[in-house]
Order: sequence, then structure tokens, then C-alpha cells
Amino acid sequence: MRAKKWILSALLVAAPLAAQASCESVKADISQKIINNGVPESAFTLDIVPNDQADAAGGQVVGHCENDSQKIVYKRIGVDGETNVPANAGTTQDAPAS
Repeated sequence: MRAKKWILSALLVAAPLAAQASCESVKADISQKIINNGVPESAFTLDIVPNDQADAAGGQVVGHCENDSQKIVYKRIGVDGETNVPANAGTTQDAPAS
């Protein structure tokens, strides 16, 4: 009986940690959605940056991971190598509060 309590306690502590997606898997999911919307893979980049550096990354925040400590920043690459970020590239969850 005592062993069951320890196992249950360990599962309750570990469950939230297992539920958090890794940054690479979130980045891959976002990348696939962008590609499925018709954007060529060579026409954009996704960068994982710390929360406090998201504004300086020069792109649009399109996701977050690691318990919201990392942001995923989208940058569109133009034909001439210039980066363009559409106004609607982010999600309402990542938009700054008004």
C-alpha cells in the first residue's frame, strides 16, 4: 500500500513536466503548418529565443515553449534575401496586451 502512494505521488509530480512540449517539437509543428499554407520551406526561418530577447530577434513571435520561457520567432525571407514579417503571422495568444 505504501509503495502505491509513492508511485502515485511521483506520477502527480512528473505529469506536468511530461506534458510540456519540447521547443524543437513545437518548432517542427509550426514549420509544418506554415509549409501546409503554401509557404516554401526556403522562404522563412523559425528561431527559438529566450523570452527577454524575443523583441530583439527581428521577427514575429508565433509560438512559445518550455513553460513560456522560450519564444519561437518567424522571419520571412524575400527573394532578395530581405526578411519580411506579415502582420498576421503571430497568434492572438502571443500578441502583446493592449
